[in-house]
Amino acid sequence: MEIVLASGSPRRRELLAHLKVDFRVRTSEVSEEIEGSIEPSEVVEMLSLRKAAKVAEEEKNAWIIGADTIVVKGGQILGKPSDPADAFAMLSSLQGTKHQVFSGISLIEVRDGEVKQSLSRHAITNVWMNSLSDQRIKWYIETGDPMDKAGSYGIQGYGASFIDRIEGCYFNVVGMSLSLLAEMLETCSCPLFEKS
Repeated sequence: MEIVLASGSPRRRELLAHLKVDFRVRTSEVSEEIEGSIEPSEVVEMLSLRKAAKVAEEEKNAWIIGADTIVVKGGQILGKPSDPADAFAMLSSLQGTKHQVFSGISLIEVRDGEVKQSLSRHAITNVWMNSLSDQRIKWYIETGDPMDKAGSYGIQGYGASFIDRIEGCYFNVVGMSLSLLAEMLETCSCPLFEKS
């Protein structure tokens, strides 16, 4: 059966490629609106499942992987910035302090057009960001790099220079914990790791 990544994120594509598996990408346009007050772990699991489920509706036989990432600072969820001013506000609030990155992963098995099993999990990584000058933050925003990233920075690019240290999975901060995904694939008996 095929593996389908329900994400247009180039970072998630690169991460899944690290597992040395064949997969294809099928983006899912779903609402990322969350109603009510729920925990960050529930938010990322709900959104990753929403993305995977949308793609599952159109698949006959496949393992579908959905993922979602958010940054949390002081109980406030920081998604992708809406504009440069929003990115500046996010980075200003994160600089010089600790925050958390939550990434949810959902795995759905579809056989003969029917969902056979579904599993959602999340990982949390603590991140300590260095103090940053307003000038450095503005320069970074002008590169355009933060505009498609939760929390307005990418740890895998220039944003790595902002980070003092992390506690937890690095790949979780990039967008998807590979160790969690591998564990989920084994839990669901996906034949990914079997010899042919």
